[in-house]
Amino acid sequence: MKRILPFCLATALTLSVKAQNPDKALARVRYTFTHIQDTTQRDKPKTENMLLVTGKNASVYTSYDKMNQALNMQKQIQEQIKNQSGNGNVKIEVKSEMKTQPTQEDYFFFANEHKMITKERLFNNYLVEEPAATIDWKILKDTMSFSGVACQKATAKFKGRNWIAWFATEIPFQSGPWKLNGLPGLIIEAYDDKKEVKFEFAGLENVKDADATTNADGDVKIAAPGGVGSVKIMGIDVNTSYLGPEIKLPTDAIKTTRKELDKLKAARDKDPQGFMQAQMAANGMQGSFRMNQAPRPKGAAPAKAEVNNPIEIENKK
Repeated sequence: MKRILPFCLATALTLSVKAQNPDKALARVRYTFTHIQDTTQRDKPKTENMLLVTGKNASVYTSYDKMNQALNMQKQIQEQIKNQSGNGNVKIEVKSEMKTQPTQEDYFFFANEHKMITKERLFNNYLVEEPAATIDWKILKDTMSFSGVACQKATAKFKGRNWIAWFATEIPFQSGPWKLNGLPGLIIEAYDDKKEVKFEFAGLENVKDADATTNADGDVKIAAPGGVGSVKIMGIDVNTSYLGPEIKLPTDAIKTTRKELDKLKAARDKDPQGFMQAQMAANGMQGSFRMNQAPRPKGAAPAKAEVNNPIEIENKK
């Protein structure tokens, strides 16, 4: 992996990040995401708390659970650095309380430019840009109210599934959860006809101008032992900027291709601890990183949740 990783990074670094104008955040929509990943265990779906922040032109869809996981990691690292004050070779051990891995991708949708930019963090932030899919929605006359929000029904076939969406005609945003967009109103709730993937409405709030943005680039700064300066902890995506007044891409991101990002992810999955160690070294960080995980037989592949029913069940077009 040590020979493969620098090549992947070098290839990714040769691609520059094209600036995208920030958009004013006007509303935050919360969803409960449910996905039957394994059809042999339909009674054990993945459930996750998600967030959509939207403006007139742009939106970003992310995981609340991912943010909470990152905050928990931040607290662990902060405490360990404090306890190892004066030690030149800091050792970090991170424990996760979550039973399932939260969604790692963030989806930025820019309606006017018809762009979809996927952000994923593998120690560094990586961006994959592609044209937004054109979804052929059929708008029906059916109406329904979700927590007092009046909605109209629409259907479409997208990524191999037959989707039913309910959009708010009085909230004129073209955005929605995941990659669902393009309706003349905010998508409040959506699900496929088999109810294997559901985005259920869990609340909506307006974004106030006074809302503060903290840590816009998603890196964590904590007080260093002894009170000298601060420690910038890389590799942790505590991006509370999504709760602020603007929708914008991270300034520290590296634009790459899906192929190169998949190479990095394969290296990470093969040896997560070694991957993190190599990334730390590549960024000039000294010390050791340990992930608390159950032991497995020598040479055995890391255990993964069974996914025989992905959200996208046909090739991208």
